[in-house]
Amino acid sequence: MTLELQEVNKTFAGTPALEDISLEIRNGETTVIVGPSGSGKSTLLRCINLLEIPEKGKLQLGDILINFAEKISNKTKQKLRRNTAMVFQDFNLFSHLTAVENVMEGPLTVLKQEKSTVRQRAQEFLDMVGLSDKYDSFPARLSGGQQQRVAIARALAMEPQYLLFDEPTSALDPELEIEVLRVLQRLAHERLSMVLVTHNIDFARLVADRVIFLEDGKIEFDGPTAEFFASKNERIRRFIHSLKLEV
Repeated sequence: MTLELQEVNKTFAGTPALEDISLEIRNGETTVIVGPSGSGKSTLLRCINLLEIPEKGKLQLGDILINFAEKISNKTKQKLRRNTAMVFQDFNLFSHLTAVENVMEGPLTVLKQEKSTVRQRAQEFLDMVGLSDKYDSFPARLSGGQQQRVAIARALAMEPQYLLFDEPTSALDPELEIEVLRVLQRLAHERLSMVLVTHNIDFARLVADRVIFLEDGKIEFDGPTAEFFASKNERIRRFIHSLKLEV
């Protein structure tokens, strides 16, 4: 199921954040969005999940068609979000729930699934992210990397069409970042449909099927990963070099 954006525009206090963004994000691929700070990467991701609402443009995912110039019903928002699960920088786990209860929450309250089935599936998703010994641990007892892996398992439990990741390792130190990157690499190899905003350019090279380079709210590159890293475009070359210097 292709996710398509057509001429999407978003402003903040009259300042353009996204300008005429049109792209197709294909099923079964890992699409990585990169660009300098303030380029609109996170805004684009949040527009896909309707956490930000553009002023103009359209979004289509299967039979869901949204015209941003018109009022969007809560029913349409809920339907889209069931198909576009977001993983944030700061985990957003419920502190009063254990790891397995955090993963169970969405399927129980949103999808209305049976509790016995949901618990078994939640444990399977925690196993998938390497947390088979942490089912009953509360977030305060988990490292940052472990909390982020719980957040990934929680997103997987909703069985969305697309997984959206907004700088999922930016709050982690390098050792804990590696834990999360290994999980994301495994998911990419399983051909899940993922859209990933990241500052880790080496990881992008490793997992991305496709790279989108944003600058000043505009798409300056959209194509295969190998073409991006072999680009002769001076701006892209400077951007890649600048991130390598930060490592």
